[in-house]
Amino acid sequence: MRLLISVFIWLIVAVGVSQADSLSNREGWKVIPTEQSYSDLVESVKAAVKAEKMLLVTQASASAGAKGRGLKIPGNRIMGVYRNDYAIRMLEASVAAGIEAPIRFYVTENSDGSGTLSWKTPGFVFAPYMDEGGDALAELAAELDDVFQTIADNAVASR
Repeated sequence: MRLLISVFIWLIVAVGVSQADSLSNREGWKVIPTEQSYSDLVESVKAAVKAEKMLLVTQASASAGAKGRGLKIPGNRIMGVYRNDYAIRMLEASVAAGIEAPIRFYVTENSDGSGTLSWKTPGFVFAPYMDEGGDALAELAAELDDVFQTIADNAVASR
C-alpha cells in the first residue's frame, strides 16, 4: 500500500511540474502572467488585498506542504479573500452561495520562477445561485468583480 501511495504522489508531482506553465484562460477565469517572482507575487497580492480593505481569510499551499515532506514542486498558493459585510449581503441573497466564500486567488510559479495570478470571477462563482439570489446577488457579484480586478491590477503592478 505504501508503494502505491508513493507512486501516486510521484505521479502528481511529475504532472504538476510538467504543467506548471500550462495555466491558461478558461471560462469564468482571469489569468495574468507576471514578471514578478512567485514569492514576490504572493506578497504583492497580500498587500493589494489589505490596501483594498479586504481580508485574507484563508491560505493553502501544496508546495509548502511538499517542502515540509522533502519534496520540491512549483510554488502554488490559494488565497481566500472576503470581508464580513460582503458575507452578510451574500447570505441575505442566497444561503447556498455561502459555500463559495471566501473567493480565491491562485498564485502559481512558472518554470522560470515568475508567478501567475489567476482567479474565478465572483460573477462566475455566484452564477449557479443567481435564480435564488436575484438582483441582490447579481449586484454583489458585480461589485466583487470590480474589487477582485482592482486587487489583481494593484498586485501585478506593484513591482
